[in-house]
Amino acid sequence: MNPQPLVFHLDFDGTPYRRLLSGPPETSAMKAGAVELGPGETVGEHTTEGREECVVVLEGEGRFLLAGGAELPLRAGTLVYCPPETTHNVLNTGQVPLRYVYIVAKVCLPDED
Repeated sequence: MNPQPLVFHLDFDGTPYRRLLSGPPETSAMKAGAVELGPGETVGEHTTEGREECVVVLEGEGRFLLAGGAELPLRAGTLVYCPPETTHNVLNTGQVPLRYVYIVAKVCLPDED
């Protein structure tokens, strides 16, 4: 495997979901995508499983909903970190599209001595 540098342009065109990085062999372990949610829409509850995730909000506002009822505010210029094995959802609470990029990577545990 020999990943190469790549450039993507985040031209949102009304497509709700666009994969940017799809993992190996394109990357070592990372995946990423761009999401656009209309007002009141959610991405759908899902889990990170054995991955950690970052959500970088580019435009709009919303809530990062965690299992158990906790909520984290989202707005342009914020980043949310979501640890492995965490059930979550993203909700657009604003009046304009919520646009964000997510980045996920498999958890790499250090070698035990």
